[in-house]
Amino acid sequence: MKKRYLEAGQIVNTHGVTGEVKVQSWCDAPEVLTDFNTLYDEAKQPVRVKRSYVHKGCVIMRLEGVDTCEAAEALRGTVLYLDREDIDLPEDLVFVQDMLGLPVYDRRTEATIGKLKEVLANPAHDMYIIAREGKPDALIPACAPFLVEVDLEGGRIVVETIEGLVE
Repeated sequence: MKKRYLEAGQIVNTHGVTGEVKVQSWCDAPEVLTDFNTLYDEAKQPVRVKRSYVHKGCVIMRLEGVDTCEAAEALRGTVLYLDREDIDLPEDLVFVQDMLGLPVYDRRTEATIGKLKEVLANPAHDMYIIAREGKPDALIPACAPFLVEVDLEGGRIVVETIEGLVE
């Protein structure tokens, strides 16, 4: 089942003395968060964003009702979420959070090699970390020719490894 609220980032500090917060973005790029006027806190209550901009790789936000440094400090550590329904995702893309935990099937060996544990973002292409029972994690590039298909409806990821990549 797809989660309605997706982790988007975390308030890591205050910024300035007027109640702005510094948010470490967990999105593909920090600019993504500046497109939203409403985020959600851990209780899934709306958090209204009055203003936001990127500064040194983080997002600085002015939140409604947060007007002092003390109020901003009280939010440190808060995880912020996006509502899936607020996101216009191109048809050929999927959310990483929807893929985590899916079994990974290898067409070459005709076997499931493990479950997707994590996706590492790299400049050239993402890397999938596959948790394997009783074996070390495997790394598989998330690009052609290795990545064949992400089948959310079928509940699996299909890859095609080469000899020696996952043994």
